[in-house]
Amino acid sequence: MNERELLRQMLRVRRFEERCVELYTQTKVRGFLHVYIGEEAVATGVMAALNDDDSVVATYREHGHALLRGMSARSVMAEMYGKLTGCSRGRGGSMHLFDKDLNFYGGNAIVGGGLPTAVGLALADKMQKRDRVTVCFFGEGAMAEGEFHESMNLAELWQLPVLFVCENNLYAMGTALRRSESETNLPMKAASYEMPAWSVDGMDVLAVADSARRAVDAVRGGGGPHFLEARTYRFRAHSMFDPERYRDKAEVEQWRERDPIDLLLAKLEVPDDELAALEEEIRVEVEDAVDFAENSPDEDVADLMTFVYSPSSTVAGRLS
Repeated sequence: MNERELLRQMLRVRRFEERCVELYTQTKVRGFLHVYIGEEAVATGVMAALNDDDSVVATYREHGHALLRGMSARSVMAEMYGKLTGCSRGRGGSMHLFDKDLNFYGGNAIVGGGLPTAVGLALADKMQKRDRVTVCFFGEGAMAEGEFHESMNLAELWQLPVLFVCENNLYAMGTALRRSESETNLPMKAASYEMPAWSVDGMDVLAVADSARRAVDAVRGGGGPHFLEARTYRFRAHSMFDPERYRDKAEVEQWRERDPIDLLLAKLEVPDDELAALEEEIRVEVEDAVDFAENSPDEDVADLMTFVYSPSSTVAGRLS
């Protein structure tokens, strides 16, 4: 992925989510909404290092991951609307995007819940001798969960082809890292499991892409699991419900000066007419997704129990 394509992808994610925020305030998108605004360089850089048949496990802040993996804006937006044409038939919403054909395994509403899934996918690939890498995204808050330690331990013991990507935005759900973790050097924690681990500037998409390529190539080459900490920052609150009283506004503005899109634009010196054309292309794509979602059907009430409930007679028949 060349530098201009990295820019296009970050802009797609940013404009898509900005539109989602507008739709949420209009109550057209309901439930929880966690946007990735400010963190786009992480997923954009990492996805650029993957092959089509690699697997991706994301968090509940995963709209950008889904778009970057190849899920259509229509499919994601329809899911946000709870429509039948959404990637999860409208049943998952913002936090449960999924596409088996793209090897995109969520969206997971449980903090750290994707870690064991990633280990399982990587174990299956190793047992089947498939040349695949599984990338697992999670926030630094997940590193306080038991499944983080269990997953890291098993991945290293079994030398699984998995890359753990920690999107460290410093505040997890709303608690500063220094107030929740006695050891704030996150690669050191990973290294305690004897796996290669390092940090990268998560606001610099070129640095992320370079580090991710190095890590993915090592994992794919039989080097076992790796850990990459991307030091990043979300410009908006944890979710649309968050009053955001735990961090100083001046700090947020200071980080905004390192907006990953602006940083890349400054390096590329994109002409105004070229940038305007790109913005218009993205605007058309996003508005098409909104129109598609608005005009998509709801699931029929008669089908609401499908995939959810099995009559006792059916279960009894299967057991007999």
